[in-house]
Amino acid sequence: MGSKMRALLFFSAAFVYLSNAQINNANNDSKQQQRGAWDEPIRFSTKAKDACSMTVSALGDYTRLRVSCRGPSQGQTPGRSYYCDFQGKPNQCRAYSLNPRHYFTQMMWELRKLSHACQGPRLYRPQMCKKYPDDAQMTFLASWPKTTTPKPSKPVPEQRKPVAPVQTKPVATAKPAKPQPVKPLPGKGPQTKKTTSKPTKTTTRPTDQPDTKASRLASEYCWKSFHGICSYVISWFQN
Repeated sequence: MGSKMRALLFFSAAFVYLSNAQINNANNDSKQQQRGAWDEPIRFSTKAKDACSMTVSALGDYTRLRVSCRGPSQGQTPGRSYYCDFQGKPNQCRAYSLNPRHYFTQMMWELRKLSHACQGPRLYRPQMCKKYPDDAQMTFLASWPKTTTPKPSKPVPEQRKPVAPVQTKPVATAKPAKPQPVKPLPGKGPQTKKTTSKPTKTTTRPTDQPDTKASRLASEYCWKSFHGICSYVISWFQN
């Protein structure tokens, strides 16, 4: 009975030793992979020909990424220099634990499409860990010099100055002249004009002349169209 208990304890101790050895080997492999990803920076060029490098470091439970860039010099003027930091927990992604360098390589493919490596998205989601939450991704933390994404400015409506109303001068109207009193001559009273009324013309309508003897004879013996001639001839003979 004692020999069986000793054999059981021996196998238990051996199992625990092998398990710890496997865990340590896995941790060592992961650390070696991370050192390989962190010791050698990932280099790339932006769309504006800025030479950049990506370096990774650990900060507690977080993984810190710094992107440093320098632009091409123009003559004697040195190129621009800037950097930005990203932070996240990509170790929550299983694919990252197997190949962490490829995680940042996929991120580099997006950075090199920009003209300024620090003026891109605030959160990068590489394809190999795309389905994981935002905590497992690299989020923008800070940059130098400080960069802000300019917002499109809204057109400001033109403000028209209020037009002052034109003041028109009132048209001066001529005042009626006051009648001046006529000074009376010495020794005479005030003269008053006499108004004389003009006689109105009266027109009298012509009255029909009385029938004469000649006209009666002409109406009796002459045709109607010759009454005037007959009357004249008869009156001539009568005279």
